[in-house]
Amino acid sequence: MTKDRVNDFLKKYKMDYAGIDMEKSCDLFLSDMEKGLAGQKSSLKMIPTYISMDKDIPVGEKVIVMDAGGTNFRVATVYFDSDKKPVIEDFQKYPMPGTEGEIGTDEFFDTICRYLGPVLEKSNKIGFCFSYPTEILPNKDGKLISFCKEVRVRGAEGMLVGKSLLDALKNKGHTEDKSIVLLNDTVATLLGGRAAYPDRVFDSYIGFILGTGTNTCYVEANKNIKKSPEISASQGAMLINIESGAYDKAERGIIDAEFDKSTVNPDRYKFEKMISGGYQGGLMLTVFKKAAADDLFGGKFTEGIRKISELSSKAIDDFLYYPFGDNALARICDRNDRLVLYYLIDAMLERAAKLVAVNISAVVMKTGKGTDPSMPVCVAAEGTTFYKSKLLRGKLDYYIRTFLNDKKGTYCEFVQADSATLIGTAIAALLN
Repeated sequence: MTKDRVNDFLKKYKMDYAGIDMEKSCDLFLSDMEKGLAGQKSSLKMIPTYISMDKDIPVGEKVIVMDAGGTNFRVATVYFDSDKKPVIEDFQKYPMPGTEGEIGTDEFFDTICRYLGPVLEKSNKIGFCFSYPTEILPNKDGKLISFCKEVRVRGAEGMLVGKSLLDALKNKGHTEDKSIVLLNDTVATLLGGRAAYPDRVFDSYIGFILGTGTNTCYVEANKNIKKSPEISASQGAMLINIESGAYDKAERGIIDAEFDKSTVNPDRYKFEKMISGGYQGGLMLTVFKKAAADDLFGGKFTEGIRKISELSSKAIDDFLYYPFGDNALARICDRNDRLVLYYLIDAMLERAAKLVAVNISAVVMKTGKGTDPSMPVCVAAEGTTFYKSKLLRGKLDYYIRTFLNDKKGTYCEFVQADSATLIGTAIAALLN
């Protein structure tokens, strides 16, 4: 009875998972991918990375790797031993420049030069994992579109990241010719996942991130990248950065639209707001408040939820693990409220898992690979939401099995690689 009331409530606001048609949803995602590759109007940018992975990883050659994340800037050197196993040395973690107050571009690159100082003589090849919106160029450099809100660098938009860093190094007296390959964390995850299992035979590779945000990349034949005549006329394949968080064809509910208006970037990253950890708490809180207004909860919970102004994905997990514990949501529940709340969260995570399955299934189908279960498509996955959300992974596996495996006769396998970002960045620098 309680579960029926919860399902009726979600259906009323078009937030129910049962309304998602896997077949139709995958077709829409695939269609947007095709349009993006052809340079037509699409919510999926389908950015060519100019990074391929058709060569063997050289043994014993050291490269410098940098990883510019939201709060940390990591530096290391990496090489592959005779067993093709990665060896990480000289690892250091620093604050991301621009996170401790606004700075100019000169100070930004001077800081990176200082971070690079201890390892600069170790190699002339640099891999730079740069996870901010960037237009990647054929020479593997990138033009910065924008930093995210945590990083404040004056006049940074439009700068060539690799060239600016090399110029800054030259100005400091480092005259050696160094090369830089720029890539984002999703591309690095794919490459790192490939390197983690050198003895496994996979039919193709996908990189997938589901943490604070979400993104996907995969291997595409150059001939299909129609938006660039130069690429489509060339042989081989390259990695495509889908920018899947911006997908806008998933059917949103009334509460999705209401929550979206309350975010700092309304009408952008609509898909990300439906599935990723950074938005999960806020979306759930909007759902709970609407459910309270619709009399699904008793007075104690209704009063308590009104006083909560923000909620994290961790708070959701705390309740799922300890529904009788001392946490923000459990404290305001009586027995019936607890059941309603659990069913609501369960149904919302079911929807998120189904949407993730649409994303993964569509990309696997786009590769045209994985029809032999002994050679599945490798999905290198990273992100706290993917690995730590209590209910999501089991639900995702169910939809992959029933739709992709049983209905489509196509197979993928999720893999996790230690230090995937650093290792993938090293591979990009070595092979490109």
